[in-house]
Amino acid sequence: MAVINAVDLDVRRVAGALGAEVRGVSLASVSEAEFTLIQDLLDEHLVLFFPDQHLSPDEHRDFAIRFGEAEIHPYIPKLDDDHPEIVVLRGESGYVADVWHTDCTFKQSPPICSVLNAMVMPPAGGDTMWSNMYMAYETLAEPMKEMLHGLTAIHSAANYGQPDHKAEHPVVRRHPRTGRPSLYVNKQFTRRIPQLSRDESEALLELLTAHASKTDFTCRYSWSEGTIGIWDNRATQHFAVNDFDGARAISRVTILGDHPEPAFDTSRWEPYQYKRVSAAAYGLDRD
Repeated sequence: MAVINAVDLDVRRVAGALGAEVRGVSLASVSEAEFTLIQDLLDEHLVLFFPDQHLSPDEHRDFAIRFGEAEIHPYIPKLDDDHPEIVVLRGESGYVADVWHTDCTFKQSPPICSVLNAMVMPPAGGDTMWSNMYMAYETLAEPMKEMLHGLTAIHSAANYGQPDHKAEHPVVRRHPRTGRPSLYVNKQFTRRIPQLSRDESEALLELLTAHASKTDFTCRYSWSEGTIGIWDNRATQHFAVNDFDGARAISRVTILGDHPEPAFDTSRWEPYQYKRVSAAAYGLDRD
């Protein structure tokens, strides 16, 4: 247990890699001093959990927008017409994000963070996992890091049926608050590395996405109704465990992002040029 200054926050780490549970503050009425501490804790732990909050939709939205402007998600169902900022994900309808991902990396400016409200939870299961992308980068071998420093990746919304909605980001980005480099590719949205051939890109992305979800980099959290979770979308990936029966409903406000800046020079290499272009290679590179 750690008591933070006079605000009397009880902060307990969830796992060695990332994550902390925070008690002693009401998110419905956060002071400026408390919010500054919450932001600092998010920088340190990357994902925070606040049990027993039971926020109303207005309170949920109003707390979330302390971090910045709320996103109006283009694809996910909304809570209601009065709260277009709040999306609702219901497990019984088949929408469970059981693939490791960072939210909306197909955008030019992916989200900064998300603020999740656990509304309805099953009797057992329905946990969420997060992975620390600082650690994913830092534990790579130095020759691998050296290669990645010059690479970018194409991300697309093909999973949402929108393959033309895409963006190019550095494979290793620098966090705008902490200055730390982190790995920035994910299984759900990252399609290819344009500086590499098709086969090289597929092999490297398979290696990196598997590496990013190693158990050593992760935490797992079991929700209770009324818990608020916040994660830094710039340095984590997450995964909803699809192991439950019954209703599971969460509402979420996502905060609009910044443009991912490369941690290193990405102008080192030009896009890969095929000497002989096969139909298969050409088709993939048009993603």
